[in-house]
Amino acid sequence: PSLGWVGVGIMGAGMVSCLLKEGRSVVVWNRDAAKAEAIAAAYPSQCRVAASPAEVVASCEVTYSMLSNLEASEAVFGEVLEAVGPGKSIVDCATLTPERMEAMARAVAAKGGTFLEAPVSGSKVPAETGQLIFLCGGDRPLYERARPDLAVMGKADFHFGPVGAGTKMKLCVNMIMGEQLAALGEGLALARAAGLPCGADDGLLKVLELGVTSSPLLKLKGPKMLADTHAPHFPLKHAQKDLAFSLLLADKLGLGLPIAAATNAAFLKARPEHGDDDFAALSAPSTCREKKTTTTGASHVYLSGAAPRRRGMR
Repeated sequence: PSLGWVGVGIMGAGMVSCLLKEGRSVVVWNRDAAKAEAIAAAYPSQCRVAASPAEVVASCEVTYSMLSNLEASEAVFGEVLEAVGPGKSIVDCATLTPERMEAMARAVAAKGGTFLEAPVSGSKVPAETGQLIFLCGGDRPLYERARPDLAVMGKADFHFGPVGAGTKMKLCVNMIMGEQLAALGEGLALARAAGLPCGADDGLLKVLELGVTSSPLLKLKGPKMLADTHAPHFPLKHAQKDLAFSLLLADKLGLGLPIAAATNAAFLKARPEHGDDDFAALSAPSTCREKKTTTTGASHVYLSGAAPRRRGMR
């Protein structure tokens, strides 16, 4: 049977392509229809473009959703839910809040369907090459049913318990990743200011690569930071959104995260100019000019497109 897919942006397009290359049949929908039509044109015998999210769900037993943010989810989920009923399953791969995932799971269950959250660790290239990591929570039988698809799109998958647990794990992962990226950017800025070489052959990046700090993130993003080239693989605005969600989770748990708060503040500073660039643009020269210490006792949080507001950390 065909799989359903809602959302073929930076991540979804690569994930769907992996399924199609493996021989799956897929019914797709995207807000920008041209992106869905381009995929269907490349796989005319396997891929059909639906007129609405409801048509996707009505046509398939299992529908995957990969939307960019909370606003997109809220705008589209109502149409997904229209066609949910007994025998219909939704697998949501977006990074949202635990509360949003729980609300969608309840809505799907109320109509007789099943729900699995499956946010992913990985960006554009891992999505295109089937190297994502799926962090799941929710209906266990649906997870087992989806695992062959997840294995096509990823290199690993985990089930952490009820809906919300997968998203919480994803927020922990992306919080750490954002902090690492910010530390690398500051290290490069300091080395540059001190007149030190920074390159991957004989500079700071090489020294880091040879030591305990070596990581795929350093090897992938370090040279792009030095070249100041930031084609979006993981947009900065989405990285900042995930940091904000991690801080909200920490607030609810009574936990202070001063490093995450400072990192979020740095991403917020870069967001107006570099929000649509890759999150490595945090190191762009325009973000490193001010000579003042970032306050760690408070953070700004972007939620639902609202203006930044200050939240105290416990």
